[in-house]
Order: sequence, then structure tokens, then C-alpha cells
Amino acid sequence: MTFDSVLSLIKKLLDVLLVWLALYYILKNLRRNVKMVLIFKGVLIILLLKIISDLFDLVTVGYLLDYVINWGPLALIVIFQPEIRNILEHLGRSQLLGRHKILTVDEREKVVYEITSAMETLRKERIGALMIIERDNSLTEYIQKSKKIYADISSDLLISIFFPNNPLHDGGVIIQGDKITSAGAVFPTSDNLKISKRLGTRHRAALGISETGDCIALVVSEETGRLSIAMNGELNYNLTLDEVKMILLEELRPKKSLILDDEDEEDETDENNQNV
Repeated sequence: MTFDSVLSLIKKLLDVLLVWLALYYILKNLRRNVKMVLIFKGVLIILLLKIISDLFDLVTVGYLLDYVINWGPLALIVIFQPEIRNILEHLGRSQLLGRHKILTVDEREKVVYEITSAMETLRKERIGALMIIERDNSLTEYIQKSKKIYADISSDLLISIFFPNNPLHDGGVIIQGDKITSAGAVFPTSDNLKISKRLGTRHRAALGISETGDCIALVVSEETGRLSIAMNGELNYNLTLDEVKMILLEELRPKKSLILDDEDEEDETDENNQNV
């Protein structure tokens, strides 16, 4: 093979890879957005009707579908501008280098212990709280508009932030790694029509921020004291403290590489069992 043929093959492979990545990203975000799912289904139906009209020579139907196909993309851009903007913002918030900080086993357990201890106290005292844990998608946009703290995470500090007389208790706390980065953060509320009307602003804000990224949103209800977790656009309501602990320990676990020795997995499992 000549150098030109090898270069041409590399270009073709790169072309296919880029298209595959674009499709993967689109499909990955489709399942998180109800409106985008409806758009995707509508496009598939139109393409199916176009194929049928061509097979059976349906002139009138084909003529109308040609207009829809020609002007449809422009109409979709205008009608679904907010959804398209959200997807682009989600792409901009993605951190190519991964999490803000990869926690060790001890750090992860300490973070979970401090958070759940604070949630237990807040639950008993009927004090509302909203805590957001950053993962791969950056929350810098919300940190910049909130009160910077950047302190070691502790249950006492979390409880004091959400105490009713504290000026920052109405907003949310943002946690990066094992640090409380900021407080008093304001997040977009979800417009999901399936949300129960009994849920308040904190639950809607938790669900809203979870719809725009991969963060973990923790909520303590002020009215009922119930604990909830929102992730990937889904709200897990009325959880026990043990369920919250298990979910956090699992979700904050470092991502596994594709090639991982079985011995490394066994070492981490043994270490977790000893700590438990």
C-alpha cells in the first residue's frame, strides 16, 4: 500500500468515527428529553411515509411530503430552539478531562458520611435543603452566580448553611469532590408535566439541573422531611437514609477503564468490605 492509500483510509475511518460519535451523542441525549424523543419519532414517521409514497407512486402524498422535508428542518429549529440550545449548553459544560476530582475510597466514604449525616439532621428538624454534586459536566455557570465557599465538606457546615436564619438557606449547595464550593446557587426548574404538583421548588430545581447534566441532586423536603435524589432527569422520591448512602457510594465510584485487572477490582472490594 502506498502512503496516499493509507492516508485515504485513515481519513475515511476518521470520517466514520466522527459521524458515529455524533449519532451516539444525539441518541444518548434523546432519552433524557421527552420533546426530542417526539421530534425523532415524527421524523421517522415522515421518512417512512415518504418511502411508502415512492413505492406505491402516491403523487399527492409525495408532493406534500417533499414540502415537509424541504422546510421541516427550518421549522424544527424555530419551534424547538430552547431544546437545541440546551443540548449545545450541555456539550459546552462537558469536561473533557472527566471529574473535578477522583475520590479515593476513604474520601468517597467521608463525603457520603458527611452528606448523609447532614441530611439526617435536616430531616429530623424539618429543614429544607438542596445539594448538588458535580460529576463530569461542569457546574461553573452556577458557581459563578453563587456565594463562593470552597471549604472541606462537613455535616456541621451543611446544616448551618441551610439553617432557616442563614441568608443562603434558600439556594442550593454545590459540591465538587470533597469540597463545598458554593452556596445560594439558583438552578433552572423542570417543566416536566409528569411532576406531582405537591412537590415544591427544591424538587423541581433538583430535577431541572439533573436534566441538563450528569450531576447528583439531593433534596430534603421542608414540609415532610423526606429524602430524594434526582439523576439523569429522574427523581427518586421518599428514600431511606440507607438507600441514599448506597446510591451515593455507587454513583461516586470512579469510572472503570476498559482494561482493568481482576486483582485491582478484588482489592477495592475487600477494602470496601473492611470499611463497612
